[in-house]
Amino acid sequence: MFEVMMYDGGIYRSDELFEMIEDVGGVVLQKNRSAQMLTVIMSVPSEDREEISKLCIEIGGMVKEVPLAGTEIAVVGPTLGRHHMPHPICDIAEILRRAGAITVVMGLARGRGKNTSQISATEKGIIDEYDACVFVLGNFKTCVEHKAELMRDVHVPVVLVSGPEPEGVEDTYDALVTGVGRKAARMKNPDERAKLDEISDTVEKVLRDRKASIEEDPLFIHPAEVKQILQEYEPIDMCLRPAPMVLHLDGLRIKIPYDVHHEYLENVKVYGRKLGEVAYIEPSKIDSSSIIVRIKTRSQVEYEDSLKQ
Repeated sequence: MFEVMMYDGGIYRSDELFEMIEDVGGVVLQKNRSAQMLTVIMSVPSEDREEISKLCIEIGGMVKEVPLAGTEIAVVGPTLGRHHMPHPICDIAEILRRAGAITVVMGLARGRGKNTSQISATEKGIIDEYDACVFVLGNFKTCVEHKAELMRDVHVPVVLVSGPEPEGVEDTYDALVTGVGRKAARMKNPDERAKLDEISDTVEKVLRDRKASIEEDPLFIHPAEVKQILQEYEPIDMCLRPAPMVLHLDGLRIKIPYDVHHEYLENVKVYGRKLGEVAYIEPSKIDSSSIIVRIKTRSQVEYEDSLKQ
């Protein structure tokens, strides 16, 4: 059993930490360096957690819990305009980052106006690439109820955040947090910070349920293992984009062009199989400069093998 934890401290003696992670068979999920400060999110065997925690403290850092590590979450507002992109959206994205998630803020092309708001199939396809999405709507109950249709037919877990509690649209979302509407200031006071924590806890619960669903029919290979295999691939190693490989619950996003690199990825060997045989490898709906890898379950691989016999 692997556990996810975060080291937050300086770069002094950080090479010892990376050596220990490698020695115990762990994986570095994310590494961010700013000047002399370093943040490392790692997945390590449960039995080695205590020793790694001791080393983190010994070299002057802190160990933090990151329940959303290894996920990528979209925070969606009706538009990117001032009318719909209030400060709470940025605060929500930040609180999810602090819990370990990679977050993306997204606005819809035609979300403005209760009677004219729309979402396209392409936008839904983009949202479906993430592990979950948080829809942040407004202060008016009738408007929230009308715009709840924007969330329909999104296939990833949806958390709705709004001011009032809508009625009659429970089938459009998986979880609801009320009491957060549009406002022209950051969420700083204790009640507002508590509300941000509630949103983070709600997203964590929704994703915990999804993890349990995945564990019922486990993936052929864990996404962190695929990341470990691919991290020495030169185009990924040389990629200057932030977090060239982003873990998902059922795969990962690789930020290199699909047209140039998909053949290499399809032929990478994992447990004696080609990656293309045990995963779906597709260009991102955003553009072809990123690749989405979705790992098949063991039962899917077994079924496809039986068809070949």
